[in-house]
Amino acid sequence: MPTEMLFREDAYAKDCTARVVAVTEAGILLDRTVFYANSGGQPGDAGTLSWEGGSLAIADARKGPEDTVLHLLPADAAPPPEGAEVTIALDWERRHRHMRMHTTLHLLCSILPGIYATGNQIGAEKSRLDFDLPEPPPKEWFTEQLNALVAAAHPTGERWITEAELDANPQMVRTLSVQPPRGAGRIRLVRIGPEDAPVDLQPCGGTHVRNTAEIGRVAVTKLESKGRQNRRIHIVLEE
Repeated sequence: MPTEMLFREDAYAKDCTARVVAVTEAGILLDRTVFYANSGGQPGDAGTLSWEGGSLAIADARKGPEDTVLHLLPADAAPPPEGAEVTIALDWERRHRHMRMHTTLHLLCSILPGIYATGNQIGAEKSRLDFDLPEPPPKEWFTEQLNALVAAAHPTGERWITEAELDANPQMVRTLSVQPPRGAGRIRLVRIGPEDAPVDLQPCGGTHVRNTAEIGRVAVTKLESKGRQNRRIHIVLEE
């Protein structure tokens, strides 16, 4: 039974009620969740799980079998019984920083048209994106370009396309290291900017802010060589 992933419809949902489907050594399966499962460079969410008679911390969320989300427990934690109704709540400050960072990495892709990302990692304190880019501009140029896009207050949105539509438009895939998941028949696109003239449009399953202004000021702190052509761009949030 797949987990209903509420963050796909509303990335700002901070908590929800759910029912425990199964308790395994790998973690707790719920019928629905607001927790994002670690994938695509974005960490899994953390937070709390509570029910009548108990509560515990959720340390991480990971992908489970057959489109499910596993909520990981601390060692020796006593889980709720199967079938129990629970309330699951995000560590919202951490998640929101991930959303701000993730949207910033999409903006970074937009200022390097035609250049493919080769790796990424999103964090609450710092993030990085690797590009096949032998001669990058200086870090000050990246910082200026990114903050101009943030200040422009571009709205973000999403829509779904078929796998066949993506195959007909392969240029929408901007990463060489992570490919959109297939098999469900449809692909989620994340858009920054207006529908008729997007600043960025690419497949993504992660969570994002509603408007780039929400990101606040960012800074590119370092450009690092990771091979003959691969360059790593390090980013932090300044606010």
